[in-house]
Amino acid sequence: MTQRSLSMCGPYGCGFSVVLALLVATGCATVSNPTKVASLKPAELSVPPDWEYKIQAGDQIDVKFYFNPDLSESLVVRPDGKISLQLVPEMQAAGLTPRELTEALKRAYSGELAKPELSVIMRTFSAQRIFVGGEVGRPGERSLVGSLTVLQAVAMAEGFKNTARMTEVILIRRRPDGRPLVMPLNIKAAISGADLSQDLALMPYDVVYVPRSTLASANLFVDQAISKMIPVNFGFRVDRIFFDDSSGSGGSSNSNNSAGVAP
Repeated sequence: MTQRSLSMCGPYGCGFSVVLALLVATGCATVSNPTKVASLKPAELSVPPDWEYKIQAGDQIDVKFYFNPDLSESLVVRPDGKISLQLVPEMQAAGLTPRELTEALKRAYSGELAKPELSVIMRTFSAQRIFVGGEVGRPGERSLVGSLTVLQAVAMAEGFKNTARMTEVILIRRRPDGRPLVMPLNIKAAISGADLSQDLALMPYDVVYVPRSTLASANLFVDQAISKMIPVNFGFRVDRIFFDDSSGSGGSSNSNNSAGVAP
C-alpha cells in the first residue's frame, strides 16, 4: 500500500478505502448470467428472413373489398389495438400481420357476404421504437426506421459520455416467448475495428443500456456517500487515491495533504 493510501486511515478513512476497493473490484459485475454474442443463433441476432410486420396501435390501414366497395374503409388502429368496421363486431388488429388480419376479416364477413374478397393495405406505420439509456448524451426512446445498429443508436442519443463503460454495453431483447435476452457488447472493440460483430443490428423494442465506468461509479459514491453524508470536507476523488502517480516524486512534504483533505 502506498504512502497516500495509508494516510487515508483516519476516523473514516480505513473503512472508506475498503469500500472503494470493493467498488473497483466488483465494478464490472453489471448483469448476472449474460449471454455472449458468440453463443447465439443467427435468428436471435438479427431480423429473420421470414419476418413479417405486425400491425401496431396508431397504424393507418385500408380495408378494400373488391366486390363490395361500399364496405371499403380507411382506418387508424385504436390505442387498444382494435378496429371497428361495418356489419361485423370490432376486432383486434394490433399484433397481427396484414395477412393474418385479412384472413380474420374474411372469416368475420363470411356470415354477411357469400364470398368476401378483401385485402388489408398498410398506409402509414406508427414508428417502431428502441430505447437507449445510461451514460449517453440524451437517453430516451428512438424511432427504429430501417436498419439500425447499437453504435448508430448511441450516436442518435448524442454519443457516449466520458463516464461510459464502452466495453460492456448491455443489449436487452425480448425473445418470441417473452423471456429477456441480455447481451453484453464490447462496442469499443467495434469502434476500433477489432470485432465488428459486437455492433449488432437492433430489433423493435430493444433496450440499449450503457453502464458507468468503474471509476465513474466510485466517484459518484464519493460524492453521495461521503461529501453529502459525512461532516468532513473531503476534496479527493477516487482517481487521486488509487490512480495518482505513486512513485514518490511528491516526497514526504505532501503527506499532510495526501488524503485529499481540502486545505
